[in-house]
This record gives sequence, structure tokens and C-alpha cells, in this order.
Amino acid sequence: MNDSFLRNTDEHSRRRFLSYASKTLLGVSILPTMAPLGAFAAPVKKDAVASAAPATPGRKPTARNIIYLYMAGGMTHVDTFDPKPGAGEKVAGPVKAIDTAADGVQISEYFPMLAKQMDKVAILRGLSTTQGAHDEGNYFMHSSYTMRGTIQHPGIGAWLQRMEGKTNRTLPGSVCIGGGSVGGGAGFMESKFAPLYVGSPTSGVPNSKSNVSTGEFEDRLMLSNKFDQAFHERYDQKKVRAYSDMYDDAVRLMKSEDLKAFDLSGESAEVRAEYGDNGFGQGCLLARRLVENDVRHVEVTLGGWDTHSNNFQAVEGLAGTLDKALGALLKDLERRGMLEETMVVLCTEFGRTPYINENDGRDHYPKAFSALMAGGGIKGGTVHGQTNEMGTEVVEGKTAVPDFNATIAYGLGLPLDQVIYSPSKRPFTIADKGQPIVSLFG
Repeated sequence: MNDSFLRNTDEHSRRRFLSYASKTLLGVSILPTMAPLGAFAAPVKKDAVASAAPATPGRKPTARNIIYLYMAGGMTHVDTFDPKPGAGEKVAGPVKAIDTAADGVQISEYFPMLAKQMDKVAILRGLSTTQGAHDEGNYFMHSSYTMRGTIQHPGIGAWLQRMEGKTNRTLPGSVCIGGGSVGGGAGFMESKFAPLYVGSPTSGVPNSKSNVSTGEFEDRLMLSNKFDQAFHERYDQKKVRAYSDMYDDAVRLMKSEDLKAFDLSGESAEVRAEYGDNGFGQGCLLARRLVENDVRHVEVTLGGWDTHSNNFQAVEGLAGTLDKALGALLKDLERRGMLEETMVVLCTEFGRTPYINENDGRDHYPKAFSALMAGGGIKGGTVHGQTNEMGTEVVEGKTAVPDFNATIAYGLGLPLDQVIYSPSKRPFTIADKGQPIVSLFG
């Protein structure tokens, strides 16, 4: 098994992930990976984060869980899910379109396995964003809000936990595999809503087993509590609950049998091979295992889509990895009876220029791009939105990023009008007034 996951991840995702990976005095690194940067820097002010008057009830959900596949770097829509075979070589390049299991729907020849399962999948071809830089686009896609220097906005995993709580008391409610996404964390919410970050899916939770004896570990916990005593005496327990809860959750997880959910050795060699012998494929398998163990939100990142040069060589390789993993994931969820309750989402921060540049590449293109949704009540074999014959403009079904995120929230049954206040008393909603695409649901 090749565990060079981080080496194969794009630079933006790699830097973000590594920023979460510092050690702690307990001899484990699980604590920082369960919290966002700065989680322990200062206590939360009393009642700083509170909901408004009782929220209107959410609709009946069609999905219970979400597996969110993020294509970091900006996936080209023309070479993947919105091919333009009649546009000529300056747009289509060498990539051919192929028929799929969905009548009348074509996708790139790079996805032969997925093509056989397009009757389960909806393509959104009308996405458009206002953000054309990586970090800003990544942040906007994950949070529905534009990046600000004064506040961090929560991602969908944090909103899901904040509104509905965790199903499995021991395991984290949200897990990110293979990279930390800008805007995908707890944001201004309490650190207990932050995801657990996992670098390599084949290594389990990093250092979740203490490197000291049980007795010494307990001694260190006691020593840590003594060091923290002054802090606890200065601030009341409610103000430091994030600090205390983080330690309690980490220790509970370290001692739990539920950690086996992260151990891919529990899968047969045949199943592991179906997903692909690479970090993303094994990350998708880990996502299925976690959802199976009541982790409600799992994100898996595949980086490398920033193809300013040598676009076709890069995309063919990336698409091969994605095609195998996503095809296996959909089949695996279906045969286990989990697809109906699990929404699988694939998205990216923006598209790439339909016209090929002088370096045989494609540049950033926020005006038009594509995404996929499957399972969790999504009507398969459908296409929402359309670009023109060159792929340069959305001409039908234009979908803003908040609308896309509102569609995810709608499927999960989350109330789009529920207001959560930030520590500065500013009101926020899960998709910033985005409107769900109800027609995508069967």
C-alpha cells in the first residue's frame, strides 16, 4: 500500500493539514487534530454563541449522512462532467464524450466506471461562483460566506452537529481525510463541532494510542489537570468547557473500541482493491466505514486539479483515481443498503477555462463549473443546469454556491432559516439565504 497521500495532495491542502498536526504533552496528537487552530487560545465568552428564538422545524430529511468529495485546485468541467465534443480542439482538446447509463447524458471518456452508474447520479452543470482564487473559492464553497479577516464561518459538518448533535457519542461527528479545507471547520462555533483531521486513511487516527504505559498516561492526565487548575479557577467551567471537552472526548476515543472504524485492515483485500490502491480511494473506503459507524459528515480531498499546464495528462490520471474510487463507493453503499440514507457530493472551488492556453493547460474560471450529487434522495440520471456550446457561460439553471449548499442542507433536513449568532452577535444561517434545488430530489 502506497501511503504517500500528503505528497500527492496539492500544496494548499497540504499546508492546511500540516498546520493541525502538532503534538501534545500526553504523548498523542489526537487533541490538536480535533480542534481548529486557536481553539485553546482564549475562553469563549458567556452566551457568545446562541441560537435565536426556537428554529422552524426542518423538513423531513432524505439523507442522514453526507460523504463530501472535494476536488481541490479547481476541476475542469469541460474534461469531466460537461464535455463539449462539438466545440473543436481549442476547447474539447483530445477528450471524447461517452454515453452513460442515464439516457441522453454524456460525460468524459475518463470516467468509464462512473458512466455505468450515472442512473444514480445528478450532474449540476450550472454552478457559478464569485471567487476566482483558491483559498477564497475553497472557503466560499465550504461555508457559503466570503472570506473575512475578522471571522471564521462554519462548514456543513459543524452546522449538522450544532443543529442535530452526534449519533455516536465516542466518534467525532465530522471527519476530514487528506487535507484541511478552508472554511470547512467549526468556524465561530465551539471547537467541539470541529472535524477530526486524518492525513493517511491507511494509518488510522494518528498517535491515538499512547506511547507510554497506562499508569504513566493517567499520571500525565492528573499532572495536566493540576497545571490547568489556575485556569479553571480564573474562569468558570462554562467558559472553559471547550478546553475540557476536547480532552475528555480525546481520552474517550483513545479508550474506545469504536477506533476500529478507522482500521482498514478490517476490510477484505477484494474490497480495498475495488476502491484503488491510493490515498483517495482508501479515503473513500474509510468514509464508508465511518458513516457505517454513525459519523454523519465525512470529507475526502483529492488535490492536484490546478492544471495551468499539461492539463490533459494530469486530468486523465486524476480522473482515473476518482472514477475507480467513486464508482466503488456508490456500488458499495448500494449493496449495503446505505445509499438511500447517504448523500454523496462531489464539488470543487471553480471551473477552468474552456479555451486551452499556450501551455496545454486551463486557467481559473469561476463563471461556470460542474458538481455531482448522488444518494440521499437525489434523483439519479438527471442534469440540472446547462452551459453554452463552448462551456463559457451558464445559459440555464444557474446555481450560486449558497444555493448548492442549501440543497445539501435541504437533503439533510436542516432548517435553512435557523439563525446562529457569532461571538460578535452577528446572525448567520447555514447557507446564507441560498435556495435549495428541490427538483433534484425524487
